[in-house]
Parts: sequence; C-alpha cells; structure tokens
Amino acid sequence: MLNTKARAIRFVELLLLISAAILFIVGTYLDDTFFLRLATESLIFGGLALSVDLLLGIVGLLSLGQALYFGFGAYLSALILKELAPSFSLAIFIVVIASAILGWIASFIALRSKGVYFALITFGLAQVAAKVVYNTRSLGASDGMMGVPVLQISTPFGPIDTSDPGIFFLICLLTISILYGILKYFLSTPTGSLWLAIQSNENRLAYVGYKSKGPKQVAFILAAVVAAVSGALYPMLRGFVSPELMFFNVSGNAVVTVVLGGVGTLVGPILGSVLLTSFKSIIGTWTSHHHIVIGLIFVVIVISAPKGLIGLIVSHMNKNSSKKEGEKHE
Repeated sequence: MLNTKARAIRFVELLLLISAAILFIVGTYLDDTFFLRLATESLIFGGLALSVDLLLGIVGLLSLGQALYFGFGAYLSALILKELAPSFSLAIFIVVIASAILGWIASFIALRSKGVYFALITFGLAQVAAKVVYNTRSLGASDGMMGVPVLQISTPFGPIDTSDPGIFFLICLLTISILYGILKYFLSTPTGSLWLAIQSNENRLAYVGYKSKGPKQVAFILAAVVAAVSGALYPMLRGFVSPELMFFNVSGNAVVTVVLGGVGTLVGPILGSVLLTSFKSIIGTWTSHHHIVIGLIFVVIVISAPKGLIGLIVSHMNKNSSKKEGEKHE
C-alpha cells in the first residue's frame, strides 16, 4: 500500500506522461513548432533540476553551480557534433564519460566543505568555468558556438530526422525519463538509503559502520552526469551554445524549479520546470518585466505551499482521505 506522498508522485508522473502524449499528438497534427520546442526546453532544464534535487533533496547538499556541468555537456556535445560526427549516441556517450570524470575531480574540491561553504565552492567553480569559456576564442568566446548540425539518428526502422520538433521532443522525453528512472533506481538501493541517512544526520552514519564520503561522492558525480546529459540536448534543440548556460542564473533557476515543484521528490523538479518555462513564455508575451511577475508568483507559491506543488497535492490527498474516513465512521 503506497503512502500519500508516493501516491502523489505516481499521480504527477502519470499526469506529465499523459500531458506529453497529448502535446505530441496535438502538436504534430497542427504542426505547432513553438509549443513542441517549448516543451522540449522544459524537459531539458527539468533534467538540470533533477541533478539539483538529487543533491539538495536527497543528500542535503545545496549546489549553486550545476550550470557548470550543464554548460560543459552543451559545449562538449556541440564540439562533437560539429568537429567529429553528427551522431547522437556518440555525443551522449562521450558526455557521460567526460562529465563523470569532471564530477569526480570537482568532488574532491567541493566535498571538503559542508553547508553554505559547499554552496559557495560549487558557485565559484561554475563562475571560473564560465569566465574561461567566455574568454576562449576557439569556443566562440562571448558569442558562443553556432552552426550545430541537425542530427540523423540511425535506427533499425530507418533514420530519424531530429529537425522534426515532435520527433526531437520524444527523444528528449525518452532521455530525461531514462535519467529519472536511473535516479529512482538508485533511491531503492543501499546507496540511496545512505543518501537519505546523510541528509537526516550525517554524523550518526559512523555509528552504523558507514562513512559518508563515498556515498556523497557517488551522488555528486551522478548529479554532474545528469546535468551534463541534459545540457548535451540543448545544442541539438537550439543549434548553438553560449557561455550564459554556465552563468549563475541558470543554476539559480534550477534551484527555484526544485523548490517550486517539491524538494526531494525527483518528479517535482520536472513539474516545476514545465510550469516555470510556461510562465516565462506566456508572461513574457504580455510584459518585458516578466521576471518581476514570475518572482511574485514564486513567492506566493512558496508561502502557500512551502513543500512545493507536490506537497500541496499530498496535503489535498490527505484531506480527501480524512474526509472519506469521517464519512465511513458516520
């Protein structure tokens, strides 16, 4: 029997899948490029938010520099597609290996500290990387890299043209779903239990014979890979990358997305990304000061639902359950 939180997560998972199916069918039928690309972008940044939620919601580590790995994945993907071969599988494979190595190296620096110091170190690492990319002419400097080729993905049923917005939406949906599934699998393993124990009370972990360094490093590296793979999809969607992908506002938006959807739920960040991307697009057509409006909406949501939208759904389900129980007793 699932508890209320688990049922709420299942409900949101099903809701997002049904919404994605409807969007694909309707968007493809109407040949609506805008909304399909908007949904694809929300999935990509939802993947970035997933990496933040792994560290913040599961392990209890606030990272303000996940944009480093997102931008790294985007630039590496663009370089591979332009200079080596326009191959989706090759780009993803190299990004996974390279980002795991980068995350492993960065973990020795970041995990030496805790709390606000960890957040500041991750922020600093991302700022240094962004500045280096911004001043590197071979990477396009401040202009970024343009001209990323459109991919042709070979399958047993024939080549797939990713220039079709509906097809690329499905590819991104499948990729982010796989990342989501991997994280959910890890949560069901002993490593996942150790992550939750670290979040609860890291100092007590030693009393049951475990060290926190190893599990934290695994989480850090896995979060780096998830962010980088999500970033690798960006140049395939937009055809270019820019240093702005490594700026603090990208990391900050990911944290906001996690808080909006529900910290520690994994599906919450994806829901939050869909809503935040939609808010930006819709409100941006009404006013150039959309950041102010979105900020006010975020404040209202945080005050009314401190545990995020998933928490709001859990609260609603609990009320309904209590109401049904009361009616039975009557």
